[in-house]
Amino acid sequence: MPGRLHGEVAIVTGSTSGLGREIARLFAAEGAAVTVTGRDAGRGETVATSIRDSGDEAAFFAADLTDEQQCGALVESVVDRFGSLTVLVNNAVRSDGGGGGTVVDVQAETWEAVLRVNVVAAASLCRFAIPRMLDAGHGSIVNVSSRAAELGTPGQSAYSASKGALNALTRSIAMDFGRRGIRCNTVQPGYVLHERRDAGLTEERRQQLEEMHLTRLATATDVARACVFLAGPDAEVITGITLPVDGGSTAVRGRSLG
Repeated sequence: MPGRLHGEVAIVTGSTSGLGREIARLFAAEGAAVTVTGRDAGRGETVATSIRDSGDEAAFFAADLTDEQQCGALVESVVDRFGSLTVLVNNAVRSDGGGGGTVVDVQAETWEAVLRVNVVAAASLCRFAIPRMLDAGHGSIVNVSSRAAELGTPGQSAYSASKGALNALTRSIAMDFGRRGIRCNTVQPGYVLHERRDAGLTEERRQQLEEMHLTRLATATDVARACVFLAGPDAEVITGITLPVDGGSTAVRGRSLG
């Protein structure tokens, strides 16, 4: 049976490792032709090769998304390779060591660096991608945000502000292009288990994290599945929303603390 994304052509930013890699893998498994992108060519080619070895379609294109010209070149490279572009997942992220500190601590260069990756790069890609989606007759944009956009988090002023801006950008794009066949939604993860960061997670800390959730800790696959849903035909009437993928941790205030 064809996958839910059969016939779609997708760019997944920040997909040379971690969450982005899992999104790219699952999109390809669901039938999309996937572009893996990032600045590390070695890791990116490894991810793309792994997807192709599974019998799915993928290519790697290197891009520094802080450079608007490279954003445009990336979109054109994808269209040249696959013939169209219908899905964009803005997953690339910069946090500067946990969010940059309090607003008193964050220097101007940190604000600029975090906002450039987390907001401006996403907007630049949308600028170039949306005309190609209009050419294709439909399109879906999925922005990957964070619960830090809505919950106060110590020492994450720049990161939190950037993710709040990304959520607002989602709503703006949904409003401007919804009647032209382009949908835009946000996936908003909470704490997501990470292979490197959590390799040495103690049982005590894991139990503490589990107790902050109504269901369980999310994995990269959980977030990727939400992205597949919003990108695909099952969500064709859904646009402008923010979908929490956080084990219910933002639903109950007490459980979100700590």
